[in-house]
Amino acid sequence: MPSRLLRSVGLVLAALVFTTIAASAEAGKASGPSEFLLIVQIVLLIAVGRGLGEIMQRIGQPSVIGELLAGIILGPSLFGWIWPEAQHAIFPKTPEQKAMIDGIAQVGILLLLLLTGMETDLKLVKKVGKAAISISIAGILVPFACGFALGEFLPDALLPNPQARLVASLFMGTALSISSVKIVAVVVREMNFMRRNVGQIIIATAIIDDTIGWIIIAVIFSLASHGTLDIAAVAKAVLGTLAFLAVSFTVGRWLVFQLIRWANDTLVSTAPVITVILLLMGGMALVTHLIGVHTVLGAFVAGILVGESPILTRQIDERLRGLISSFFMPVFFGLAGLSADLSALRDPYLLGLTALLVLIASVGKFGGAFVGGTVGGLNTRESLALASGMNARGSTEVIIATIGLTMGVLSQNLFTMIVTMAIVTTMAMPPMLRAALARLPMNEEEKERLEREEFEKRGFVANLERFLLAVDESVNATFAAHIAGLIAGMRGLPLTVLHIGSRVKEQGDEDSHEAVVKKAAEKVAADGDKDAGSVDVTTRVRKAALSEAIGDEAKKGFDLLVVGVDKVTATKDRFDRSIEDIAAEFDGSLAIVAVKGKHLKQPKPDALNILVPVSGSSVSKRGAEVAVALAQAGSGSLRVIYVATTRDKGAQRGASRGLSQEEGILKDTSDLAARYEVDITTTLRVNRAPEAAILREIDTTDVDLVIMGVDRIQADHLSFGGVADAVLRQSKASVLLVSSGETRKASAEKA
Repeated sequence: MPSRLLRSVGLVLAALVFTTIAASAEAGKASGPSEFLLIVQIVLLIAVGRGLGEIMQRIGQPSVIGELLAGIILGPSLFGWIWPEAQHAIFPKTPEQKAMIDGIAQVGILLLLLLTGMETDLKLVKKVGKAAISISIAGILVPFACGFALGEFLPDALLPNPQARLVASLFMGTALSISSVKIVAVVVREMNFMRRNVGQIIIATAIIDDTIGWIIIAVIFSLASHGTLDIAAVAKAVLGTLAFLAVSFTVGRWLVFQLIRWANDTLVSTAPVITVILLLMGGMALVTHLIGVHTVLGAFVAGILVGESPILTRQIDERLRGLISSFFMPVFFGLAGLSADLSALRDPYLLGLTALLVLIASVGKFGGAFVGGTVGGLNTRESLALASGMNARGSTEVIIATIGLTMGVLSQNLFTMIVTMAIVTTMAMPPMLRAALARLPMNEEEKERLEREEFEKRGFVANLERFLLAVDESVNATFAAHIAGLIAGMRGLPLTVLHIGSRVKEQGDEDSHEAVVKKAAEKVAADGDKDAGSVDVTTRVRKAALSEAIGDEAKKGFDLLVVGVDKVTATKDRFDRSIEDIAAEFDGSLAIVAVKGKHLKQPKPDALNILVPVSGSSVSKRGAEVAVALAQAGSGSLRVIYVATTRDKGAQRGASRGLSQEEGILKDTSDLAARYEVDITTTLRVNRAPEAAILREIDTTDVDLVIMGVDRIQADHLSFGGVADAVLRQSKASVLLVSSGETRKASAEKA
């Protein structure tokens, strides 16, 4: 590692020397702004910033510290001190040249706030809202008062406009009171405390701090624009901000979701969703500017709304983060470091003031958060952990300082002092928070919740984002719509109904598939206190051949296709041609419905009595998950039968230690049901054919729905194996086959 690090440093230095010589030659020739110099600046900021960021992460510090240090190294603090001519050649202070890189930095600010908003979890804030709000209020008021008082006593020489001291004092108060959600979240996540109770409170408090901070910054921006305390202008900014937030989190939330889905489902160009997200960010930033507040608030709120979209896929999220993290972050924070001339701290007076600023910021934030935690009901250890985490300023502080410098509220020396404070508090936070969190014990309730969440991360149902429901006008279709509505209603997932039949009922008809879905989803909300029941339903009518219609929809990124068509099976062991055409075009998970028994007359049952066979394999666990979800969504019963078979090679691995294979598999399923507070009855059947055991259980109990997790078997036609085929054809109860998107070899299935 040391040799690699030395080689990396050597390459960076060589690149620096080369670009310096080239930049000097270019500067001698150019009379105006140079594109060559712009590219040189970007290359250096990215190379040095990302390189130092990598080193910082390896020693337990956030990468943003490395990006800030890159700017300090390349700026007047070090490079300009050692070789001033070269530094001026690469980073000339001519207005035209500086405006080029500053324009990129301004876009970077908006994108950073977009990313911060996307990381904001409003559900988390609601969950621990009372404690987080009380903590946030105390954690803001105390350091804000300290920062405001400091601003009032600052020497006139440190203020760009001593007559506007009020604005500068308000700015100082905000700068000292706000925390960095990004830095706090990174450290808490690295320590695996993101889902711990205290971790959730820390993140929620930081989110509230950030939100309040950006609103205050927006108001201060209005103040600075008018130069004095213009009551009318401030009232306009405050009322405009409140109206903007109210519209954003009501109509705006729905509109953002609709735009993202429309782009994902309609546009065929490359990365259309990212384009729409960037347009949303820019549009909302312009709106906030027009109402008299800073554009950062619009970008931040846009990020929150985008992050809440239920179809924001991981791929889109990663692409957007990659662009921001690899390009805009090192450029923006590098420029912030360039603007901070630490050589000014050689003045003992300024150095002393900077130390005082760091002390006041740390004591004020730590003390305020600790008091807020105590008032909010946390114990001493939890309050210490909270106070340690909230003291990190990081990227948020630098953004605020940069805005203050641009607005003319901060002088160059004051900007340098605030950036130094941000670096010191951010670097001190990770070891302090790690030490505080390491001493926190875990109670039983918290342990159970974490185990459930860890299970859900690997689960099937918990990771679904959106459904596609392919239906005609049969009884099977109505029952499929009811089933899909129950599952979608659990978490408010969007659902698309694709009508593949020759006739489509009007959407206003209470028997339409859309109405059935929504009624089932509403039943979920009525039966429990879950944040569920609201399902956005989109209707599409087939206008091409069945296979083509399914293929077009499959490209839109659906997690599950629920199929409800009149005819499911054909002769012998074959599915109907329509089912085979659908399965051939959809590579993801399938859920095929076959209505039998009492559901023929009542396809929208008030309760479901479910039987789910388990064998310990991954596909049978998927079926069990769906069964538990349906049992939780509605009333009824759930029976689990272990079917003895040697075909599931992974069964033994699924068994719990200390129990036989059969007992272990049943216990695993019982534990799954217990996590969701679903009561089950377990049955063990051995030494008989699996299909015979399942059919006998159906005949001797009151079950009306059999749910089976199945594999697609490699063959010249759609097949889920002999057991599934026998149950599908001979069962007296309705059947729901849930398949994975994978196909396994037929030799693995000997039925």
